[in-house]
Amino acid sequence: GGCTRVISGVSAVRSGCRGRRVCRILAKMEAPPVTVLPIIGGTINMMEYILQGSVLDQSLESLLHRLRGLCDNMEPETFMDHELVFLLKAQQGSPFILRARRAMDKPGMPWHLRYLGQPEIGDKNRSALVRNCVDIATSDNLSDFLIEMGFRMDHEFVVKGHVFRKGIMKIVVSKIFRILLPGNIDNIEPLSLSYLVELHVVAPPGQDAVSDDMKSFSEQLKPLVHLEKIDPKRLHQV
Repeated sequence: GGCTRVISGVSAVRSGCRGRRVCRILAKMEAPPVTVLPIIGGTINMMEYILQGSVLDQSLESLLHRLRGLCDNMEPETFMDHELVFLLKAQQGSPFILRARRAMDKPGMPWHLRYLGQPEIGDKNRSALVRNCVDIATSDNLSDFLIEMGFRMDHEFVVKGHVFRKGIMKIVVSKIFRILLPGNIDNIEPLSLSYLVELHVVAPPGQDAVSDDMKSFSEQLKPLVHLEKIDPKRLHQV
């Protein structure tokens, strides 16, 4: 449905690599984490539990109104991020993917390097999709470092949205924007007429009980939005 169109559309945003001056990366592990999702900041070897869905633009205000009533923060945090997706081709199998993201609306915040593992699909009884998640704060020359390491920038996009919180759960309502001119993040257009809705929990391995809490919360958002376990492999076939 709409969620499939929104998520799969990200893969269609293509941009070639631009020449950059290669300089030494200065790791800043002590830097404060960016306080928006999907940047999660400072978590290493953690598991991300996630449910996803989408709403049409005309249903956005109704969903935000519902979330204000259900969540801890009456007014959501807002964010505007720029993400670049880098690939390192393997001799066999799928390429290795890393994501570099920065907050466009919060100058001075660190860049973030993220790795998202393959989803664990095996447990049919688990209420949420689960994948390994590594997130590290870095200096602002992260892109140069990745290119020097042999990565190639595959595509980039801008994402704007709202973040709600309910206990350890974070609900992100966001719109993805295509960058019309490579490198010009001021020249963008919406990728779809929908908003992506994601319910996240980041926790240590083995905390599968949180997925039941997520499922219970997602039931309270129906019929405005139906949050589901979305298999990324299925999206690639759309």
